Amino acid sequence: MVTFAAAVNAWTKKSEARMNAVFRDSVQRLANEVRVPIAAGGHMPVKTGNLRRSLLASTAQMPGLGAEKATYSDGSAQISATIAGARLGQTIYLGFQANYAPYMENRYQFVGLAAQRWQQIVRESMADLQRRAT
Repeated sequence: MVTFAAAVNAWTKKSEARMNAVFRDSVQRLANEVRVPIAAGGHMPVKTGNLRRSLLASTAQMPGLGAEKATYSDGSAQISATIAGARLGQTIYLGFQANYAPYMENRYQFVGLAAQRWQQIVRESMADLQRRAT
C-alpha cells in the first residue's frame, strides 16, 4: 500500500523531471531557432556561417565577443552540453562571439525575434514532451 506522502513525493519528483525537461528543451529550441538562416525561413543572415557557428552557451556569464576576424567552429555540442547540465531555474546565457554580431543583430533582429517567441517555444516544448510521455 502506497502512503499519501509517498504518492506526493513520487508526483513531485516526476513533476520536477518534466519541468527540467521542458526548461532544457525550450532553451535548446531557442538556441536552434536563433541560428536558422534567412534562406531556411529564419532571420539569421548567413554568408560564411561564421556568425552562426560563433554561438556559445554558459551558465556563468554571457559569452564575450572575440577578436576581430576570428573564425569559429560549430559550438552546437558545447551548447547542448551546457543546456543538459543546467538546473531548473538556472540562467543559461546564449551569446555570439563574432565581434560583428551586435551589428548584424541591429540589422536583422535574429536574436530579438527568437526571444519574442520564448513563450510559444515553451508551449511547443511542453506539448511535444507531453505527447511523447503518453
